[in-house]
Amino acid sequence: MAIPVLPDLSRRLGASPTMIGLLFASFGVTLLSVSIPMGAVSDRIGRKAPLVGGLAALAGASALFALANTLPWLFAARLVQGAADAVTWVVGFALLADLYDASERGRVTGFVMMCTSVAVMIGPTLGGWLYEIGGIRMPFLFVAALALVSMSLFLLLDEPRRHTTDEIVPIRLVLRVPAIAACAVVVVAISSTISMLEPVLSLHLNMLGVNPGRVGLIYGVAAVVTATMHPICGRLTDRVGSRRLTIFGLLASACMLPLLAQAWSYGSALGLYVVVAAAGAFILTPSLTFMGEATSDAGVRSFGVSYGLYNLAWGAGLLSGPAIGGFLFERIGFRSLLVAWAPLLALVSVTLARVKSERSPVKETL
Repeated sequence: MAIPVLPDLSRRLGASPTMIGLLFASFGVTLLSVSIPMGAVSDRIGRKAPLVGGLAALAGASALFALANTLPWLFAARLVQGAADAVTWVVGFALLADLYDASERGRVTGFVMMCTSVAVMIGPTLGGWLYEIGGIRMPFLFVAALALVSMSLFLLLDEPRRHTTDEIVPIRLVLRVPAIAACAVVVVAISSTISMLEPVLSLHLNMLGVNPGRVGLIYGVAAVVTATMHPICGRLTDRVGSRRLTIFGLLASACMLPLLAQAWSYGSALGLYVVVAAAGAFILTPSLTFMGEATSDAGVRSFGVSYGLYNLAWGAGLLSGPAIGGFLFERIGFRSLLVAWAPLLALVSVTLARVKSERSPVKETL
């Protein structure tokens, strides 16, 4: 919802394009710095309080956006917004891991990811519509109201009891579990791939003479397909296994990128990018489930730390993907960039396949 509103708000305050870019990027600063610590906190004090606090922070940040009249206040709101995102995303998935065992996590994760995809699709449109009917403050006040409603629902949540046979372990030991580390590498790979493709494909299509409206339609169709695929991938994860499905998604993406590199027209780019987006769903949903399984296999219940690492890896990919992609696009071109990127995904799939999930490796080190 902030996409169509923030640039105008920044320009009203005299911000340059560079400053607008820094404003958007500042979201990642607190996202990266808060994810693991808040995950660890939720492992120790429970999920409910951090979730309520994160949603309260989101409501406050959104209200601050609506009231901000200087750039420093906008940056403050964006930083708080990044921290709120880190808390709710990390602790939310940790809560799902608490509530559901390995045989059900794929289905539930697929449903959550579908809702996320739908929200990403309708957010910019809804934000622009609210801006038109209520001014620049209306979208942010609407988000603040949604956050308060969500916070009220979590206040009513009957938090599940912890398993007394499990124990919370130090962060450093959780990060030493090979399967958890391998999952983090997978997340960096898919996050950087998605964020790399978005700007370079748009630039490539512009060179082919495709107008912005049709470019936007490509991403819109891909988002619809992805939203549809997440529940399917969730069900398959429960049946086939999260590791196998993640490996399949990585290999499928590695095969599709060189084909997308050969896109010669609007129609070919549309069809090929939709398939690439669908292949990405075979990585995202099962990898979220695999992170929970790897943590359980380690004999601990530090899901907060594990999903904090997942969020950290996702943020690292979002930051690095566009930068690397833009740099290489300018120097070697669209086709060479995608052909060179594909083997990296294949290498990550091999790494994941070779990592073995051992029972309780963390406890053996205590």
